[in-house]
Amino acid sequence: MVRRADVRSAHAAHEKVVGRHCSIGAEYEEQIMKAAVVTDFSRPPRFMDFPDPVAHGEDEIIVYVLAAGLHPRVRSQAGGFHYTSTGELPLVPGVDGVVRDPEGKVRYAILGDTTLGTMAERTVIERGRSVVLPDTIDPVAVAAAMNPAMSSWVALRRRIDFDRGQRVAILGATGNAGRMAIQVAKRFGASQVIAVGRDPIKLDELSGLGADQTCTFDRLAPAADVDLVIDYVWGEPTAKAMVEILTNRTDRAKPLTWLEVGAIAGSDAAIPAAALRSARLQIVGSGIGSVPGRDFVEELPELAEAVGEGAFDVRARAVPLDEVEHAWTAAVGDGDRVVFVP
Repeated sequence: MVRRADVRSAHAAHEKVVGRHCSIGAEYEEQIMKAAVVTDFSRPPRFMDFPDPVAHGEDEIIVYVLAAGLHPRVRSQAGGFHYTSTGELPLVPGVDGVVRDPEGKVRYAILGDTTLGTMAERTVIERGRSVVLPDTIDPVAVAAAMNPAMSSWVALRRRIDFDRGQRVAILGATGNAGRMAIQVAKRFGASQVIAVGRDPIKLDELSGLGADQTCTFDRLAPAADVDLVIDYVWGEPTAKAMVEILTNRTDRAKPLTWLEVGAIAGSDAAIPAAALRSARLQIVGSGIGSVPGRDFVEELPELAEAVGEGAFDVRARAVPLDEVEHAWTAAVGDGDRVVFVP
């Protein structure tokens, strides 16, 4: 659940912004644009001046940012090592966020390839890549939840044929996206969800989110007979886990889909040829490129509605944008998703 003290402070900041900038007009020209700016991929972003945004085309609009989440995808973007990176600097990171448009409507927006992200006072969005939210929505909760929830939501809806009653194992279940995946899988009708992680203490917390069983990477037998693995880990842990799960399957001829969504343990995994030849295994990736952008956009309204209704347990910590350099490197021991508020 969202930490209420942080949310109240975030709301106060939003009201201050809205009060000053209820419209984007002549006043806008006189303002100084502040943003988190990456000038060197080896260093965290710094809070500094940045050129004001300019809209191009009929669908683009300049918006005020209310909240932007610090997701792993954003860290890789700011580090220049995400597979979509162009290497262009300077760069304002941020791939999504909650914003207020010129008509005063609150929107959740996802951005395309751009050097002007959402970690700024203002940015440019495409109307067609956004969804209008109720004015009563909690911007911090939405900014924290949408990106991690979207990874499993879109993967199950758009990348594979997921059937109600299937059994699911989630590798990396103690992270934000993994925690959301438990809840999303249950929402879509999974009969059993097995949460896999390294920390037994954190795993014990996941039963409250819908996990029917938990196990660590060194004891994967309980996950051997699932129908689907949602993998946020990849790297060496996945290579070992794949072999162990396949080796312990009761029926190797029964289909197993391995859905690769994240790579927190490494971008490369040495998969033995026997893993692909000795079992009915299908490895499928889900992300930008394998899922068309229009598919992400089409899923936004239903996902945003679910988040707004409180369907998911959201862990978030609001941080002022001017503290970005410190917050970028500071460890968040409680696992909360950092959300920057201008």
